[in-house]
Amino acid sequence: MDAAELAAFLDGELVGEKNVAIASFAEISVAGAGDVSFFAGDGAAPETKATCLLVKNNVEFDDQIPAVIIVKDPKLAFAKAAGRLSSPPRRSGIDPSAQIAVDADVNASFVGPNVVIDNAATIAADVEIHAGSYVGHDVTIGRGTRIFPNCTIYDGVKIGEDCIIHAGCVIGADGFGFVRDGASGYVKFPQAGSVSIGNEVEIGANSCVDRGALGLTEIGDGTKIDNLVQIAHNVRIGKRVVIAAQTGISGSTIIEDDCVIGGQVGMGDHARVLSGAVIGSQAGVLPGKIVRAGVWWGTPVQPLDEYKRQNALVKGLARLKDEVRRLRQKIED
Repeated sequence: MDAAELAAFLDGELVGEKNVAIASFAEISVAGAGDVSFFAGDGAAPETKATCLLVKNNVEFDDQIPAVIIVKDPKLAFAKAAGRLSSPPRRSGIDPSAQIAVDADVNASFVGPNVVIDNAATIAADVEIHAGSYVGHDVTIGRGTRIFPNCTIYDGVKIGEDCIIHAGCVIGADGFGFVRDGASGYVKFPQAGSVSIGNEVEIGANSCVDRGALGLTEIGDGTKIDNLVQIAHNVRIGKRVVIAAQTGISGSTIIEDDCVIGGQVGMGDHARVLSGAVIGSQAGVLPGKIVRAGVWWGTPVQPLDEYKRQNALVKGLARLKDEVRRLRQKIED
């Protein structure tokens, strides 16, 4: 694309050449001819050999840069530009080794080697299912979704449009539900529900989403989930939620819209995270806890200001111990 097309796509103001070609993107210090880059700071932009630079208003820039686009948020604009420039080519064709049930309704653009699609599955147009994946009975996958290699999608799961399911994901396995039977051990509680995933959801590699016990496990539109995340049965996750790697969410927890969950967060069952909450890395949310809007940290999770105060007190314990020792010595003397 050229600079004028990119400026229109980003709803930005173009300064410089309209027709200069932009083919790729790079970090500002290494960008070269044909690259778009960005400077998110204030003041003067650093030197760059980029063909196109994204900046905020009132930023000073070298007038030798062929094209400069002024936008509200250069980092966001760069991410959008990079996505436009680097969209991977869509695959097409059905590999002869794929096993597709005769009553499956498959309109996928690509089905890779050794894929298995069970009966009554419904696969919309422009879907890609890559090598070694399994799509179970009565699964529904919406238009434009991409399933990467070696994913397992259990019976009855519904996945929306334009989703990305990265390699090794397991969606719809039984939840971890058991009832104690005295000395006899445990009896498995029915895991008869399913999973419903909205549109434009991304789930990272080797993450697991368990089916509901007697209802649904739900993930809302636009939610982004990192690698190695565990989502248990009957969890309900709202729209535009971000969940970082190695987080574990216990059964029947509710996470409302627009929340941010850091890495390695652990959530007990039946917790509720209200819209707009931000939970920092390695926090622990106790069962049944309600986490309100704001920034939270620590175990058990608490508002960030309280966590900082407690942290400061803990760091001062050694000094307090020395002072107590000195006071005891004075009393003895």
